[in-house]
Amino acid sequence: MLHHLMIGTWSPPGNIYTVEFDDEALTLKLIKKTSIPHDEPISWMTFDHARKNLYGASMKKWSSYTIKSPTEIIHHASYPIGGHPSAPSADSNTRAIFVLAAKKPPYNVYGNPFYKFAGYGNVFSVNEDGGLDSNVQNYEYSENSAVHGMVFDSTETYIYSADMWANKIWTHKKDNKTGHLTLVGSVDAPSAGDHPRWVEMHPSGKYLYALMEAGNNLAVYVIDEKSHMPVFTHVTYPLIPPDIPNPKMYRSDVVFLSHSSKYLFATSRANTFSLTGYIAAFKLNSVGVIERQICLNPTPTSGGHSNAVSPCPWSDEWLALTDDEKGGVEIYRWHEEFLARVARLDIPEPGFGMNGIWYD
Repeated sequence: MLHHLMIGTWSPPGNIYTVEFDDEALTLKLIKKTSIPHDEPISWMTFDHARKNLYGASMKKWSSYTIKSPTEIIHHASYPIGGHPSAPSADSNTRAIFVLAAKKPPYNVYGNPFYKFAGYGNVFSVNEDGGLDSNVQNYEYSENSAVHGMVFDSTETYIYSADMWANKIWTHKKDNKTGHLTLVGSVDAPSAGDHPRWVEMHPSGKYLYALMEAGNNLAVYVIDEKSHMPVFTHVTYPLIPPDIPNPKMYRSDVVFLSHSSKYLFATSRANTFSLTGYIAAFKLNSVGVIERQICLNPTPTSGGHSNAVSPCPWSDEWLALTDDEKGGVEIYRWHEEFLARVARLDIPEPGFGMNGIWYD
């Protein structure tokens, strides 16, 4: 069977690459390079609930694209970063870094700026076809915030944000009619230098997994049933080999559940091309307790800005891994709790290799 993934770039020129994976022949090939606005490369992309629209974190803007097929991708709209008045300025280093689409009505899209002037999250409404419509809310974190990842609970009532620069995890409640967010509270990371970068939530709603970029570990939180705030369990797992002599040469990247939620995958990157990053796998029980860490395998490259793992959303068998050191995408097979790399495609073009999203 043929599957298609779409991948963006860290730097201009803007392009969306569609690659095709054959799960029988175990081959990967590039089938379409779609040109998009030159100065709007997508460093993080996601689909809407129906996979009919693609949303991008696009340098100084948030963008939306209509997806008619894997090879027919049409730019719909782009909107500047909201919040701080200096954020969209060409003179600031603020950039759009992460975008999350609601899977339940009103299907708003939530974006996080990064670097300076990134103390506000941006919320966008969508039109009847799912394209970005208007900036309906800019909600405040803190003056020194730089949020890199967010996740909803399974009911989409609460959203959790990993704030690298303020070293916190934030909790907001979503209004089920407007999709607007109100602050519930925040908790500091376990250690001053952890820098939470990514969060994933088990569908049971009981456990939150926070990936610490500088701490290079995965921290486990339990969700308080009354406050809905995350509470640190004092359990962490390494995302680089323990007692490695040069831990500051690594920075952890992303964490995602498998389709079945029986497994959790997380990655780290190296800060030099002379070292490799790592990919870790964890076994979960039915409510989200991590039973054991299964592996911590080197990745083929440092990962560059990326090393983003993307589990297939309808099967535990396949995972994609992108890197922008060399510009490549790989497919791994997850079978009997072993990872096997089955295909790789090199696309050595500027900035190629941000996250891959599975279309079909």
